[in-house]
Amino acid sequence: MTHVLVTGATGTVGRHVVDGIRDVPDLAVTAASRDPVRARDRLDCATVPFDFTVPATYRDAFADVEALFLVRPPALSRVRRDIVPALAAAVGAGVEHVVFLSVIGADTNPFVPHARIESWLADAGLETTFLRASFFMQNLSTTHREEIRNGRLAVPAGNGKTSFVDARDVAAVAVRTLRTRTTGAYDLTGPEALDYDAVCRQLSAVLDHDVAYTDPSLPRFLVSRYRLEGDLAKVGVMAAIYTTARLGLADRVTDDVHTVLDRPPIDVRTFARDNRSAWL
Repeated sequence: MTHVLVTGATGTVGRHVVDGIRDVPDLAVTAASRDPVRARDRLDCATVPFDFTVPATYRDAFADVEALFLVRPPALSRVRRDIVPALAAAVGAGVEHVVFLSVIGADTNPFVPHARIESWLADAGLETTFLRASFFMQNLSTTHREEIRNGRLAVPAGNGKTSFVDARDVAAVAVRTLRTRTTGAYDLTGPEALDYDAVCRQLSAVLDHDVAYTDPSLPRFLVSRYRLEGDLAKVGVMAAIYTTARLGLADRVTDDVHTVLDRPPIDVRTFARDNRSAWL
């Protein structure tokens, strides 16, 4: 029995990883959380207190753990200060395999925090699996849920295409690599790259109302999203993501999901059907 510790366990991918591990007889899962009681209620699994920035939580969190599903908290970008101490403690406690949720392009962009985490892990003498995920479809049903409910999607992506991936596929790949101890790097995308006008057509075909794509200027997007979110850092990340798409840098499609899972990745229309209630 391999004991897996899942960080980010209540998040977009982590919760599906927890669910998937529960279905694997030779894996045992513990969810690491700053609020273990709440996480236990949400996930119905063993939990342990853990905070990357609180070293006092490391010992109990990593005790008897052989494999780690690692998610970088979005608020932590200073890798050496905020992430590396926890990873060093994991190595010292005997963790052998780390499956890291990275981002597509981390191997060519040294400026993203994920690249620095990948570099540290690669030098740590561990078995490593890097899951470099494209843009999650789930952003449509969370971040952009209300505007899609109201019949529009306003992002400054121009005609650029994005190879959207379903977080459920990313989680399934994570569980498979944890079970088989598969190492390496995987660029995880959906089956096709779509521009946002095409995404809106897919949504319109599934919902009971039309969804129109509007392409605001970057300044207008920044102002409107900041008024809505009140979080300048988050809005800046969103702007960077959509600018990447606008520049034609987010459209790479791979067959890595199919290779690992032996099935096609979920497409946007299937995702929309499965999550239709989010926009009603």
